[in-house]
Amino acid sequence: MSENTQKMVSVSGNAFSREIFSKNFERLSSLDQKLFLYGPLYLGGNAGLAGLISNSLYRRALNVTQAPIASSMPMAMLPFMTTFALYNALVSNPLLAEELNCPSCAMLRGALVGVVGGAVYPILLALPVNLGLASKYNTAPMPEKGNMLRYFVDISRPILRKMRAVLLLQALFGTYLGSRHFQSYAQLVEKTFGSGPEELQERKD
Repeated sequence: MSENTQKMVSVSGNAFSREIFSKNFERLSSLDQKLFLYGPLYLGGNAGLAGLISNSLYRRALNVTQAPIASSMPMAMLPFMTTFALYNALVSNPLLAEELNCPSCAMLRGALVGVVGGAVYPILLALPVNLGLASKYNTAPMPEKGNMLRYFVDISRPILRKMRAVLLLQALFGTYLGSRHFQSYAQLVEKTFGSGPEELQERKD
């Protein structure tokens, strides 16, 4: 069988599995259905909230009072969309495509998305946004070129300490979401094929 033919069979098989999964999806409990459908939105919403918190902390540190709405909108929307897209790309879609058959891998990916997309990215995004506003409105003294990195570290250190709870919560929620999504996936596989993810992977191999 040629490589192109194998790819076509794989694609058609994934499409067939998705169709069967969708038919068996309603057999899951109401809580599992809601978590599978809306869990990434909750994680993204938490990321948006983390963006607003980090934006507020940097505004206070840099004495910025101007353009509150203009700075808050991207700080809420960009982390939300990024985290939602990352989770679907790394967890939800691989599960539905039968490419993620390892529970610990699903949990690790969920935790990674929660920390990176839902906490670290909002913090890193808030820094240049508010530095630009502080420079534009002269609300805080700007460092010389050679001291930029040290200035970034000094101003970010207390904010990172305050955001530790957010980092931990996002990691825990991402881990929990990845675990529950894998459990739902395992139930779908069992209802669809009469075997667990491990047996399904062995058949593929």
